[in-house]
Amino acid sequence: MKFGVFVPQGWRMDLADIPDPVEKYETMSRCALEAEAAGFDAVFVYDHFHTVPDPHLESVFEAWTSMAALARDTSTIRLGQMVTCNGYRPPSLLAKMASCIDVMSHGRLILGIGAGWYEHEYRAYGYEYPETPERLRMLRESLQVIKAMWTQDEATFEGRFYSVRGAINEPKPVQRPHPPIWIGGGGEKVTLKLVAQHGDGCNLRADLDTVRHKLDVLREHCRNVGRDYDSILKTFEFYAVVGDEREVKRVVRETARRTGKDEDFVRTWNEFQGDPDGIAASIQDYAAAGIDYFIVNLPNAAEEGAIKSFAEEVFPRVGLRVAS
Repeated sequence: MKFGVFVPQGWRMDLADIPDPVEKYETMSRCALEAEAAGFDAVFVYDHFHTVPDPHLESVFEAWTSMAALARDTSTIRLGQMVTCNGYRPPSLLAKMASCIDVMSHGRLILGIGAGWYEHEYRAYGYEYPETPERLRMLRESLQVIKAMWTQDEATFEGRFYSVRGAINEPKPVQRPHPPIWIGGGGEKVTLKLVAQHGDGCNLRADLDTVRHKLDVLREHCRNVGRDYDSILKTFEFYAVVGDEREVKRVVRETARRTGKDEDFVRTWNEFQGDPDGIAASIQDYAAAGIDYFIVNLPNAAEEGAIKSFAEEVFPRVGLRVAS
């Protein structure tokens, strides 16, 4: 079992209390270093431009420039996105960016990728927003382009949406045969089939029974395409507030204030909340269902010590050692 953690980047108004944009970034970097010191396997960012649940005039740090910066700020922790929106960058460019960041980080990059969903953001930035089936077909082609760029001397691919014709991508990634590709989403007919065909990991966010069902679907897709199901990392994203009821209320209240939403709404974001024993038990339930890797989002991550505290409180309860 391994854990990753989201660093605050502004998307969920988690940096709204910090007025200076330079200090906002420094907070993001400090949190990455805190996670590295605490023994997390990876830090993650979202690939979004506008805040949620509503767009505000508030800083949101772009995912891939943040990856490059954090690659140099940190030294051992892995770096991922949950997940890169396929529609925001041509796959050939994304493959090039990812290769360079894998080199900059000495081989610590995870490529998370999905079909995209935030329609308001697409349209605000001037991107076309195709229907879901077409976005998934685009994702299928992108995965093939990215792998070609990472593994071929002169990449060639001709598709309906994308093509490369003798594209040279140097430097190649440090990791061999290439950085791991984690595909986000639980669509049973297409997305999980793409995981079986092209993914090194999948990412799910759902209740326990749904996760069990999705993993059964993935297992069947693997069987159909001749893929070893156990070779795919099964990851789960969750939101958590750790502490007694007084602490939970404090974090919920502060998050509601920053986001402008009521406290009941904020509680719906954070499905794991309360004492560390209860949170650890929930994590163990998902592990028993087949999840290998847990990615936690702490709404108060920008508070100094919050990421370290999660590790100290939860890791020992699920059999992990906290880094000294």
